[in-house]
Amino acid sequence: MGPLGLTAIGAFLLVIAEVVVFVLVAQVIGWGWAVLIGLATMLIGAMLLKREGVRAWRRFRAAVGEGRPAGTEVSDGLTGLLGALLLLTPGFITDAVGLLLLVPPVRALAVRQVRNATERRISPAAAGDLFGPRFVRAQRDTAPAQHTGGASVTTGGAGGTTGGGEVVEGEIVDPHPRRP
Repeated sequence: MGPLGLTAIGAFLLVIAEVVVFVLVAQVIGWGWAVLIGLATMLIGAMLLKREGVRAWRRFRAAVGEGRPAGTEVSDGLTGLLGALLLLTPGFITDAVGLLLLVPPVRALAVRQVRNATERRISPAAAGDLFGPRFVRAQRDTAPAQHTGGASVTTGGAGGTTGGGEVVEGEIVDPHPRRP
């Protein structure tokens, strides 16, 4: 089964879950209150959709205007728009997920996940253009070169990568602090 089929099955199961949750909530608080809460969250979602869209566009334009990579702003904007869209969608499950995506710590986590997923799917050069340069923290190793399955760089005399020479091991360091 392809991705489209799995998406259709997931959407169908979500609709069934939303109906079940709505009926359960309506039995507890009453049908009128359940409908009123559903309409209120849809109205809030519509207002937040406009606010998040304008905010994302301004931050994107500011990053482009300053010559900074706009990937973080795009990821944050998409996460905020998704949260607002989920609030706009009828149902208590989607409302709960939409509200969670608007809470700063959860939103920051979601932005990191969007960024990581994007970086895995595009080339390192494109990721650098989108999210900015990657910095590497390295230390010189005086022991003979050994391949341990991790990444190692062997440098030659003129700084090029050639066989033989010293091994420099390092880790990628994210230069951009996470903002909520």
